Amino acid sequence: MNTLTPFQRRQEKVKKLLAEKPYDTFMVSEPWNRAYLSGFWAEDMQLTESSGFLFVTEKAQVLATDFRYQEQAEKEASDFQVVIYKENLANILPEIFASLGTRTLGFENHHLTYDRVMKIQEALQEWHPQGELLPGGELVEGLRMVKEPEEIQAIRNSLALTESVLETIVAEAEVGKTEKQLAWRIEQLMREAGAEAISFPPIVASGPGAAMPHAVVSDRQLGESETIIIDLGARLDHYCSDMTRTLILGEPDSKAREVYGIVREAQLRAMAAVRAGIPSLEVDRVARDYIALAGYGDNFGHGLGHGIGLAVHEKPGFGKSSSMVLEEEMVITIEPGIYLSGWGGVRLENMVRVTADGCEILNQNEFFYSF
Repeated sequence: MNTLTPFQRRQEKVKKLLAEKPYDTFMVSEPWNRAYLSGFWAEDMQLTESSGFLFVTEKAQVLATDFRYQEQAEKEASDFQVVIYKENLANILPEIFASLGTRTLGFENHHLTYDRVMKIQEALQEWHPQGELLPGGELVEGLRMVKEPEEIQAIRNSLALTESVLETIVAEAEVGKTEKQLAWRIEQLMREAGAEAISFPPIVASGPGAAMPHAVVSDRQLGESETIIIDLGARLDHYCSDMTRTLILGEPDSKAREVYGIVREAQLRAMAAVRAGIPSLEVDRVARDYIALAGYGDNFGHGLGHGIGLAVHEKPGFGKSSSMVLEEEMVITIEPGIYLSGWGGVRLENMVRVTADGCEILNQNEFFYSF
């Protein structure tokens, strides 16, 4: 009995989807999509540089890369024919299109620059004058939303590492330390614990700075009785984690107690609403309506959460203006917050796995206050 690898299963899914598309070849340029389908884990340094491109038809699949990645590509992407280009991708594209018989090429229009798209179109028409370039949309991202067992285990491991780091950070946090000191300590502890990388630069936002959801760490010293938002995540075995807790050193004042309690209750209500088949907008609304009823509706301006996996932010995203029906085995964050200019803020974030009749909270850390 032949057992397909996770990558082979994903390749088969893409090929089945191609039968329904108006293009005969699909080009994959987004780095995590490329890795998800092929197992080729090389990273792109920036948007205008690439370590490789996939070309998939119903019968063939090619990975085009350059000399720097040849050995890695041949080792990691054994299901793909590896083609090496010397100067740039455009020079070898007519040859690839000819070998695949490409007439219509779908591309990831949400990822490629205009300049690169124009060069691809020129190469396609050099091979076939009537060749057509078509936007392929987020084809692979749609597959990535629903996690496979191996992915969920990797996410669990990444989150466990992150939580162990947070426990140390909470124990070490004290009045007088700076945000930068704590943020650097987070990165240090994650590396020492075996993380491949941080999944995003840690946020340590204290006092009035906590009113900014994506505050940049500063030299500000942590103060007593103020809220300190700590948002952190690790990358382990290629998969990301993302969690947020709000710390208070010393005795919280009445405002901190009030705001924290509202955010925590909104989070609990939203997690209780999660289940397969419910639009994500409805889950967002549960938390948003509760916060609005408490008088802070204008102070919760971001979406309730997002999908997470190979990327720290991936589909499904959900908020006031976007919605998607949740499916079993999606992994999403639930992270309501209240942000008050000049005072500070509170955000609490858990990761959950969507199940048929609810959700599994993946976090084991219960660092929450009960005021």
